[in-house]
Amino acid sequence: MSDDFKRVESRDCPMSTCTAPAGSPCRTGKGKVAIQYHTARFRLVPQLAKALGVPTPAVRKRGSVWTELPRPVSAGVEPVGHVRLGYARASTARQSLDAQLDSLAEAGGTRVFSEKISTRATRRPELEAAVKLAGEIRSSGVAVTLVVHEHKRLGRGIELAMLAEELKASDVGLEFLTGELKGSHDPSGIVFTVPHAAAARHLPAGSPSRRRPLPLAGPMTTSTVRPGAGFSSTRMLGSPQATVVAHLCGCATRVLLGLPWGHAPKAAGA
Repeated sequence: MSDDFKRVESRDCPMSTCTAPAGSPCRTGKGKVAIQYHTARFRLVPQLAKALGVPTPAVRKRGSVWTELPRPVSAGVEPVGHVRLGYARASTARQSLDAQLDSLAEAGGTRVFSEKISTRATRRPELEAAVKLAGEIRSSGVAVTLVVHEHKRLGRGIELAMLAEELKASDVGLEFLTGELKGSHDPSGIVFTVPHAAAARHLPAGSPSRRRPLPLAGPMTTSTVRPGAGFSSTRMLGSPQATVVAHLCGCATRVLLGLPWGHAPKAAGA
C-alpha cells in the first residue's frame, strides 16, 4: 500500500461538495467513501501535483458509508507517551482466556479487549473496538501498540493482512508475546502476498498454478524470504519462515513453495 493517501489526507478537501477533513477519505455526493481522492485535494501535495489520480486504499472501505475519522498526528511531532492495548480471543465459549489475559497483564496492557468468537466470524466487535481506540489514541499524539498473545488470535491469510494494513494506516504498532512471530513489528512487515497461496488450496492437484513457486513479500522476523539469488524451494521447505507464511495462508508449505507432494529434500552434502 502506497503512503500517497496519507499525504493527501494530511489536508482538508477543498471541494465544496466534499469538505472531508484531514484524516478522512473523500466522499461522494451520496455520502459514500469515494473510490479516489478529488483532484483539487491531492494536487495540494507537491509530490502529487502532476498525478492523474490517487485511488482510495482498500483500508478506507471504498463505497461504504462515509464517516469522519480521527485527524492525523502532525508530521514530525514525536509521540508523547506510549499506550499498550491488549487483545485476547478464544474460538469457543468453553475455552479459557485466563492464560492470554494474564500474559497481557504482565506485558503492561493499559486496557485489554477480549471475546470468545470463531475466527470465521465476519465481525469481531472487540477487535474492531481495540483497533478503533488505538487509532483515536494515536491521532492524539500518543504512540500505541496493539499487544496480542499470539498471531493466531488475530486470524490468518488475507484477514490478517487487511488488519495489518489498517494498523499501518493508523501508525499503530503490533506485538506478539509468543509464537513464531514473537516480538514487536512494524505492521507492514506482516503483510504478505497471500491471495494466490490461499486460492491454491482449491485448485486441482497437479495444476500449473498450484505447482508454481509463489513470491514471498515482506520481512518475516529478522530475515527476509525473497525469490532470486540463493533462493531454493527445497531448502526453504523446513524453514520457520516458510512454515509461518504457509500457516497464515492456510495452505501446506509444499503448496506455497510449489513443490510436488512426492518430493523430499536432499540430505546435506548430497
